[in-house]
Amino acid sequence: MKCKLAVITLLFSIVSFGQSDVNGKIKTEIVQKYELGYALHIPENTKEKKTLIIFLHGSGEKGTDIEKVKVHGPFKYLKTHELDAYVLAPQCPENEYWNEEVLYRLILKIQKENNIDSNRIYLTGLSMGGWGAWNLAFAHPETFAALVPIAGFVDRVPMIEDCKIKDIPTRIFHGLLDDVVNADYSVTIYKKLKSCNANVQLTLFDDANHDSWSRVYDNQEIYDWMFQQIKK
Repeated sequence: MKCKLAVITLLFSIVSFGQSDVNGKIKTEIVQKYELGYALHIPENTKEKKTLIIFLHGSGEKGTDIEKVKVHGPFKYLKTHELDAYVLAPQCPENEYWNEEVLYRLILKIQKENNIDSNRIYLTGLSMGGWGAWNLAFAHPETFAALVPIAGFVDRVPMIEDCKIKDIPTRIFHGLLDDVVNADYSVTIYKKLKSCNANVQLTLFDDANHDSWSRVYDNQEIYDWMFQQIKK
């Protein structure tokens, strides 16, 4: 019995002394495929460089029916008015959310294929699109001359990195009665941007629920304001 115990102890000692730490590196590439439909309004005179408005819709317009992206926002406005600008409205696939890198690649594609003034690209969105607009602006702040998020949720990272977009003129809109996305998100990010000396305005509609966007997009004033902004 003593002999067996000694053998077991010896084996345990050998295993213990055989342990070691290994440091290494791995290089790999993960490829993901995305398909994103979009509607593009092209102005009449494209010989001169034109501005580009990018509109991100809300969760109710997801899917493959591209006509849904024209229910709200600039495309709705274009049904009865004219805008001397390119207007891009991508459509988020069903069961997905806005991916800022996919959106950025779409913007580069549209820029390459059209006569767009790179110093006058404007980003706006409502609800889920407002959330997407915040994230896209923080991911690529060098791209945009103006930002107009409406009734949008704000992620934790933008709340922390607020000064990253301090050079983008921003107008925020939200309804105080919003029971889908609390207006506190817009109030908080507004205060943080103000502390960075950013050019930012916040408009709170005391009589609006979640739809605080119709009165904004259906009015020429917001487009006039956008067109005045030129990237520094």
